[in-house]
Amino acid sequence: MAEFTLVIGNKNYSSWSLRGWLMAKAAGIEFDEIMIPLDLPDTATSIKKHSPAGKVPVLVHKGLAIWESLAIAEYLNDLKPEAILWPSSQSARAHARSISAEMHAGFAELRQNMPMNIRSSYPGKGMTPAVRADIERITGLWRDCRKRFGGAFPKDDGFLFGTFGTADAMFAPVVTRLRTYGVQLDSDAEAYCTAVMGYAPMKEWVDAARNEPWLIASAEMDK
Repeated sequence: MAEFTLVIGNKNYSSWSLRGWLMAKAAGIEFDEIMIPLDLPDTATSIKKHSPAGKVPVLVHKGLAIWESLAIAEYLNDLKPEAILWPSSQSARAHARSISAEMHAGFAELRQNMPMNIRSSYPGKGMTPAVRADIERITGLWRDCRKRFGGAFPKDDGFLFGTFGTADAMFAPVVTRLRTYGVQLDSDAEAYCTAVMGYAPMKEWVDAARNEPWLIASAEMDK
């Protein structure tokens, strides 16, 4: 039994679970995984056995439950500073926290109109002017980070701050949405998306999502 347990929702649909899971992978911890299918009659009850907020993801460590994605990032960063979940430079770290918080709190139009659905393909669906504005803001953040910070570290793997970290985990579900809904991107944004999709833990998650045994019985999700 691992020292950590991560409680998540369906890998095909749960964007917040993906964020927490990628952070745990990036931190290099060994963890047991509890998957609770979402949108079922007993979902809320099952999650509340692990999380006082009734939401996923939840990281459980030595009896302590951490149930917000950014709180999970901070906790893992404290335990595993060598993983560099946040950039080591103070200015880059402040910027990474700012854009991660913006992702955490914002972009409601994109979330509502282009829900995460990794195994499906809906080119053109959900593209409203407000969604386009969200996407332009997000890809602008990506370009700015890559220009200002991407090459500032000894190793540049194509991520926002060189190596994969919390900010990349926060934006990873957006990358899947852009793929699912066939959004055309400029070369810089496309290169970043390719880097995220090529990250080994991301590939592991996507493969699991495409072969997931728990399917949500929702006609709307899989039309």
